[in-house]
Amino acid sequence: MEAVRMSKEGRVLIPAELRKALDLKPDEPLSMYVEDGELRIVARRQAIKAMQARVAPYKPKDGSSVVDGLIRERREEAARE
Repeated sequence: MEAVRMSKEGRVLIPAELRKALDLKPDEPLSMYVEDGELRIVARRQAIKAMQARVAPYKPKDGSSVVDGLIRERREEAARE
């Protein structure tokens, strides 16, 4: 755990050790949120990977995408009309 201070302007410097441990690059987009009273900072690429992992169980087993399924449903509806 690193001790840091927040400036009067609300800025916090992420220590080099932590940036290295998280493989953060200069100017990399970050996401920040509060969870259980803690400020969490996550590289946006990591947030995207986490979201992809959360929705993976809902992906069709046949390898098609959700969009493919929606298009197929719309075509079936149109054929019935």
